[in-house]
Amino acid sequence: MKNSLIAASLMALSLAITAAVPAQAQEEAAAPEAMAETVDVDPALWVVKDEDTTIYLFGTIHILKPGLSWFDEAVKDAFNASDELVLEIIEPDPASMQTLVMTKAVDPGNPLRDQLSEEQKATYDTAMKSIGLPVAAFDQFEPWFAAINLGLLPLLQAGYDVNSGAEKVLAEEATAAEKTVIQLETPEQQLSFFDTLPKESQINYLLVTAQSIDEIPEQIDSMVTSWGDADIEQLGEMMNAGFTDKVLYDTLLTKRNANWAAWIDARMEQPGTVFIAVGAGHLAGETSVQAKLAEREIVTTRIEY
Repeated sequence: MKNSLIAASLMALSLAITAAVPAQAQEEAAAPEAMAETVDVDPALWVVKDEDTTIYLFGTIHILKPGLSWFDEAVKDAFNASDELVLEIIEPDPASMQTLVMTKAVDPGNPLRDQLSEEQKATYDTAMKSIGLPVAAFDQFEPWFAAINLGLLPLLQAGYDVNSGAEKVLAEEATAAEKTVIQLETPEQQLSFFDTLPKESQINYLLVTAQSIDEIPEQIDSMVTSWGDADIEQLGEMMNAGFTDKVLYDTLLTKRNANWAAWIDARMEQPGTVFIAVGAGHLAGETSVQAKLAEREIVTTRIEY
């Protein structure tokens, strides 16, 4: 995999999927072909427990193609046994999302393409044209938000669906079962992770996405395959390969994983059963949530099924 930055970032931040890709852009994406059959996959699942507390850890993919059967067997059993569902964020309503995007991602007084050198602009314009969009379509956006949109459109065109993402399924199941649903972060926090990145990191993110635009569906396909096969080592390698920008890596993964490990540590003081679902990239690699828990002498056990 030549470069998996967009794939890695989409594994790391759930709200990026929901906030990005305006409605008009989604309409330009080709309608996915109906899948002929359902494919069974078995993503990895872990558990942390003591005498009166059980916390399951499940890694998700935020955007998937329809037709993958993953909510069954041990994953469904763990979910059904849980009193609470814990997600990265609870998706805000459309009006609140619009306000967030306008606040965090839109900068009409500083057009995006004016921030690029002529060489950078040529690379970006070529990528925009390759997915059928006017080169100025994202000019009102911050570079990071344009990068996410640019990376998502090829996935929509390849048949990926935001409504098939694992969090969507779990949230709907939790609502139907009247489970408590809580969030580890707020929507404002998630967008701020990108919005507060140095401009250099944002533009680098945009350019890497533009340069690898044709490879993005294949990159996500590979990540989904590793996820479905519970190949955590391969997922970790993909995440490390994707995040060549240390600032981005620390912001989206290392610091958040440490925060979530602290949350789990505190939650272990309360009895009950909890199902935590976060991007699969957070549960792989050297700075994973499990690694941060180990630093706190908390043992995480893989559930084989």
